Amino acid sequence: MDVERIRADFPILKEVIYMDSAATSLTPEPVLEAVSRYYRAYNANVGRGVHRITQLATERYNEAHRKVAGFIGAKEGAVIFTKNATEAINMVAYGLSWARGDEVVTTVLEHHSNFLPWLRLKEKGVIVKVVKPHRDGIFDIADFEAAIGDRTRLTAVAHISNVLGTSAPINEIAAICNATNTLLLVDGAQSAPHIRIDVESSGCDFFAFSGHKMLGPTGTGVLWVKDVEGIEPTFFGGGMIEEVSLRGYKLASGYERFEAGTPHIAGGIGLGRAVEYLEDVGMEKISGYEARLAEKLLKGLRDSEKVTVYGSTNPKERIGVVSFTINGVHPHDVALMLDEASDIMVRSGHHCCMPLMNYLGLKEGTVRASLYVYNTEEEIDTLLDTVDGIAKMV
Repeated sequence: MDVERIRADFPILKEVIYMDSAATSLTPEPVLEAVSRYYRAYNANVGRGVHRITQLATERYNEAHRKVAGFIGAKEGAVIFTKNATEAINMVAYGLSWARGDEVVTTVLEHHSNFLPWLRLKEKGVIVKVVKPHRDGIFDIADFEAAIGDRTRLTAVAHISNVLGTSAPINEIAAICNATNTLLLVDGAQSAPHIRIDVESSGCDFFAFSGHKMLGPTGTGVLWVKDVEGIEPTFFGGGMIEEVSLRGYKLASGYERFEAGTPHIAGGIGLGRAVEYLEDVGMEKISGYEARLAEKLLKGLRDSEKVTVYGSTNPKERIGVVSFTINGVHPHDVALMLDEASDIMVRSGHHCCMPLMNYLGLKEGTVRASLYVYNTEEEIDTLLDTVDGIAKMV
């Protein structure tokens, strides 16, 4: 993998060391060009007319759906463009019908986006069960077997923790859900950018992820739905119907029934270009490269007596999303010092995972360095040297 060639597509890297991709990744020049080309060359609405510009825009937008479908191994179902993973998950929460006494099983590791929608269903009498992992973020599958039962309507699990970087046993959870006739939603916001995804073989019913964490524009996301007839649209309006009369309406087929109104056309086209960019590099190459970076980072952080690293230390159980603290230093202060001393951009705080932070006893949260395809070993060395310097100050 030619990292220097890749880095050339991200001019901002001449100024900073960017290790906050779990929040929002950088956007390469080819994606920016695809977005700009839409506005400059064929800026028209999609599915709304017959003139050549709208026809071109519609074809490019549909093509983006096909690219994303191929990227996640989707041969059936619907790939719906949303504004982010949060909207995608909420579409499921409000698109399913719920009865009092229904159960949702989720985990304490979840991002608020995959926790609050289910928590709010308590207002409808839905029971929310929360599975807890070991402190390293690894689950016992027996805990899911105990939690998922006859009343469980849906299980919602993050594929990879946005705090600890640890992976959930999705295939094993899917087997339990299949045996109990339970729907499975997988939050793939942290997995789709980094590892090869095959929704068909995963056993899930819904797969949600964000475009802005995988080189795409902000305001883009995806929801894959296995059975489009099993969920109701949550927005109604133009573009999502086949016909309308004074007495009723008929929904369009496929993803269109879920994309009411004018979509983020440029963003969708940009997302299609982003997955094409990742495919050109090769997801297997990306995963292997990031694993080496993560191993180097984890080892270097663990070597410091004043640094505590959270999550599994087994590279096979995690990706390059690494949370740590420095004894006696607030995570926000660490992040500011990394920026000021070495132009290193990291995230600090609760990472939209307050239940997990409470579970781990981390009142102020953690510092999180999240790696991606454009990071280098030299940047890891700089981070480790700067962290070591901060630790020696306290």
